[in-house]
Amino acid sequence: MPKIVALDSETVDLPDSEWAALDPFGDLIRHEFTPREESVILERCAGAQIVLSNKVPLMASTLKQLPELKLVCILATGTNNVDLAAARELGITVRNVPAYSTRSVAQHSLALLLELANRTGHYTRTVHDGDWTRSRQFCYWHHQIHELAGRTAGIIGFGQIGRATAALFRALGMRIIAHTRTPKNAPDWEGFEFVSVETLFEQADVISLHCPLTEANQGFVNAALLKRCKPGAFLVNTARGPLIKEQDLRDALEAGTLALHGLWYSVYEGQLRLRDPDTGAFNLLGDDPA
Repeated sequence: MPKIVALDSETVDLPDSEWAALDPFGDLIRHEFTPREESVILERCAGAQIVLSNKVPLMASTLKQLPELKLVCILATGTNNVDLAAARELGITVRNVPAYSTRSVAQHSLALLLELANRTGHYTRTVHDGDWTRSRQFCYWHHQIHELAGRTAGIIGFGQIGRATAALFRALGMRIIAHTRTPKNAPDWEGFEFVSVETLFEQADVISLHCPLTEANQGFVNAALLKRCKPGAFLVNTARGPLIKEQDLRDALEAGTLALHGLWYSVYEGQLRLRDPDTGAFNLLGDDPA
């Protein structure tokens, strides 16, 4: 029987996960977590014909040392943790799971946008801390609430996830514009158009990233693009962190070019520690001020 190795099974250990379904295909060895050190990855994958990985990297130098490996199954949609060119050269088949998370990622993008617009998390914390009961005014607020209806949302990457996210944003009354490598099948939405990435950054009040990470677009959200933003624009990234140049993002936030930045930390390379210069509040969602 083929040897099957799961490198980070904990990432998909949900109540409905049925690992036993793999029994007919080989002998499964599950590792809940595997560090990124190549020596550990090689030790665990030695002799395996099939490797399952969600986020554990399988780069060229690793793949070349696994002569028995025939199939890599990525337990996600994104493929940037595997060197696809090296796998192709070595005759290793790589498969991912497209479209499984379309609705959940779109929903998460909407949740981040609503948090940016309403700051619900901030108000929950401060009300529990007693700030409202100590306020002399009934109308207690620290941040402006941004009504999204009538504003423009720019979607970068207009595949299944981008389109699903756009539909949710449109339900809030937002106009949608999009930039994609292959502009086709434009939806019949009033005001919708495909635009250049420069035009999108200039026109959008909300910019939401939904494109895959490639060598060509790594760091494409840079200072030049961010300077085109409307003052106080929102940037939501539920794609891949390295699409954005971190230092340029830091500079834009500190300069006030961007009001807030919502992101999914699991796909972000680092964590920026920034405070709003006026309020002292953090302007990254999920950041802990402790």
